Amino acid sequence: EPPEGGWGWVVMLAAMWCNGAVFGIQNSCGVLFVSMLQLFGGGEDDKQLTFKTAWVGSLSMGMVFFCSPIVSVFTDLFGCRKVAVIGAAVGFAGLLSSSFVSTIEPLYFTYGILFACGCSFAYQPSLVILGQYFKQRLGLVNGIVTAGSSLFTVSLPFLLRVLIDSVGLYNTLRVLCILMFILFLAGFTYKPLVSNAKDKEGGKKGKFRFPPEKKICNFSVFKVLSYRIWAFGIPAALFGYFVPYVHLMNHVKDRFGDSVPEEVLLLCLGVTSGVGRLIFGRVADYIPGAKKVYLQVASFFFIGLMSMMIPLCHVFGGLIAVCLFMGLFDGCFICIMAPIAFELVGAQDVSQAIGFLLGFMSIPMTVGPPIAGLLRDHLGTYDVAFYLAGVPPLIGGAILCVIPWVHERHKLKERAKPVDGETTEKMLENENTLVLDSTEKPVKEMESG
Repeated sequence: EPPEGGWGWVVMLAAMWCNGAVFGIQNSCGVLFVSMLQLFGGGEDDKQLTFKTAWVGSLSMGMVFFCSPIVSVFTDLFGCRKVAVIGAAVGFAGLLSSSFVSTIEPLYFTYGILFACGCSFAYQPSLVILGQYFKQRLGLVNGIVTAGSSLFTVSLPFLLRVLIDSVGLYNTLRVLCILMFILFLAGFTYKPLVSNAKDKEGGKKGKFRFPPEKKICNFSVFKVLSYRIWAFGIPAALFGYFVPYVHLMNHVKDRFGDSVPEEVLLLCLGVTSGVGRLIFGRVADYIPGAKKVYLQVASFFFIGLMSMMIPLCHVFGGLIAVCLFMGLFDGCFICIMAPIAFELVGAQDVSQAIGFLLGFMSIPMTVGPPIAGLLRDHLGTYDVAFYLAGVPPLIGGAILCVIPWVHERHKLKERAKPVDGETTEKMLENENTLVLDSTEKPVKEMESG
């Protein structure tokens, strides 16, 4: 049984820093995006500059999730600690190398792939390790951990703006490397609690043994129908999810110019997202089983609605209100990802279940922002892009509604199977005892005779 505390609180703080460093930087890419437009703008490529630059941030966020199935395999093979430490080191190298490029194209590799892959390898173990230390408080702990990204999302945009204005984009990226170095140190706290007999046997012989292929790539999670629906519904909802994080800053510049502090919008998103993670993480602990999915359904409905409201806001105060609501339900969606995965597939398969889901999420999250940038380049405005970005969350939320019903039916079937097996086993045991009794009596009579 998980200890529900102890060293787990240290692990929770390390995982909190991980979420903050990884998604604080990713969610603040709107500030970096505007700086990249100014730094690399000009010349003949201006007509497609928004489209080309948007690929840097969206590719980075997409790769964080795209690598997740691979990360889950490595996590099962080598453990959370090794994978997290190596991932943070790779992310540090990618971010540092991004500060030495002179054109936009190398950033696709250094920032969009190398840095993002490192973040992915550092991020996923932070979700898996929590399940080893907490069970009853898992929803609350996930809320606190994922609130780390909100704290960073609140503070980083202002810090990045000050740094970019004073020391430029390249030196700003080098300052961000400090966050990745601390993340490298935090990975060492992921002390494993689950010990395998196979690992001990391999340790005695001094050789590393790979587990069977079925263990490495555990596709058995897809046998669970409720998980299959979840793994399809979540990505369907996310085609427009990352669009505001990338393009909202530039949309505000287009509509209001430099007269308003656009970083305030990311502050609003970050603050209410953190509040949402803490509140809904705790609420999820009181909602039984797969019914936690209804929280995600509600969050997608409001995220889609708020995205459609962005073009309708011709007053800056209206945008602030929209971002406050969007952040609140964004926090709800994120903080209950792991608890739902534990409910649908169980603790043994949760690593690869989360990995596969995050991998599927990478495609819509990568494609959405460049399409929005392409629409902006051709139409001269972001209005259509934000309207379209609000449609997928509504569709995805509708798909998720059936999961609790499907999961309950599956659980009823699973309960029926063991009961039948136990009754047949008892019948066989009774028959065996009767046979033994009937054979023992004549033997005893013969011995006495």
